[in-house]
Amino acid sequence: MKPEPWAAVVVGAGPAGLMAARTAAEGGLRVLLLDAQPTPGGQIWRGAAAGQQGAAGELLRDVASHSGITVLSGAEIIAAEAGGQAHTLTVTTAAGTTAAGLRQIQAERVILATGATERFLPFDGWTLPGVVGAGGLQAMSKSGLDVRGQRVVVAGSGPLLLAVAAGLRQKGARVLAVAEQAGWPGVAAFGMAAARLPGKSREALALAAGLLGVPYWADCAVVRASGADQLQSVTLRRGRRELTLDCDYLAVGFGLVPDTRVAALLGCPLDDVGAVRVNAWQATGVSGVYAAGEVCGIGGVDGALLEGFVAGCAASGQIERLHDAPRRAEIQRRFQITLERSFALRPALLPMPSPQTIVCRCEDVRHGDLRGFTDWTAAKLQTRCGMGACQGRVCGPACDTLYGWRFEGVRAPLVPLPLAQLLDEPTTLSPP
Repeated sequence: MKPEPWAAVVVGAGPAGLMAARTAAEGGLRVLLLDAQPTPGGQIWRGAAAGQQGAAGELLRDVASHSGITVLSGAEIIAAEAGGQAHTLTVTTAAGTTAAGLRQIQAERVILATGATERFLPFDGWTLPGVVGAGGLQAMSKSGLDVRGQRVVVAGSGPLLLAVAAGLRQKGARVLAVAEQAGWPGVAAFGMAAARLPGKSREALALAAGLLGVPYWADCAVVRASGADQLQSVTLRRGRRELTLDCDYLAVGFGLVPDTRVAALLGCPLDDVGAVRVNAWQATGVSGVYAAGEVCGIGGVDGALLEGFVAGCAASGQIERLHDAPRRAEIQRRFQITLERSFALRPALLPMPSPQTIVCRCEDVRHGDLRGFTDWTAAKLQTRCGMGACQGRVCGPACDTLYGWRFEGVRAPLVPLPLAQLLDEPTTLSPP
């Protein structure tokens, strides 16, 4: 398979990746923008259209119309290898997408904007139909799932819960409550930090208006979900008492986890919280590889846009455009630290799975099967935990929280690969 040469490849077409691609192209680089979803925008801008009013529409329009940017949607990285002069990415695109097939790409510069995934923590009943990730239900409703009149409980931790609840209510759902495990002091500290950022006070007021009348319970924990073959109710713990709410959906998520799988294959060092470590120019520890957005730590869309801009400038040598970046980055960094502290998971309020509760859904490994092990290696050898189709994306963060195991088993291929793609002649995508 002959690799396709590109000056720069941006992996991920959320806010950070879109901004990085546009900025790098403005610096004269030929940019290939890869994204696993059918359309650009990422989770936060899912469904946004190029040219519509606002930052999302403007950025999507600029990327779509720039002659130096090629967008390849429905494309997933299955392998990556760092090199001296160029880095090699192996990409798979599903049948029915643009230029379907398997290809290798070589890039002098790589900008990782792979975002983050939701952290799921197992509890009794979490595998029932109707129990879904908070961001997952948000994405499904944006993609056409009819939630009108559906009773929804939103639970877990983090500011995403509020955005999900407001979005679902706007779609016609009956949001019964938002259950946040963080305490009121942490929630208040986050609110004050967000209010100091430009434009956030207006966004907060709009969010509050959209949730008027919806109970918001801090210091509240998920205990269990109940139902026969479908979710029927969720039990929450507030203080010393439990309450049960009948519902159709439980949208639950315990924060976000940086998606560092491609970064790990390229050899990029991670920091203490599992995010890609970068310097002031968004450069990683691997020459020619940059990172931006949630893969560097959870900080919201404004921080992602700023980091994408810095990475695009640095990768294309436009250092003169970064005169104001350090000041803005420091503001975002303080906000990110406050967010992490405010919504840090509290052991006393985490779900407590029973021995029969499944932890690894791919391989049906239960909590009782894992409690006797001390690390990932031993657990994988005996139970296959983390060896299923998701390659530990779900159970990895869960086991880190439950047992203190840092998941380090990333290896190629990152996603299941159709055998037919290995048998077919590789396709090519010529740079402009």
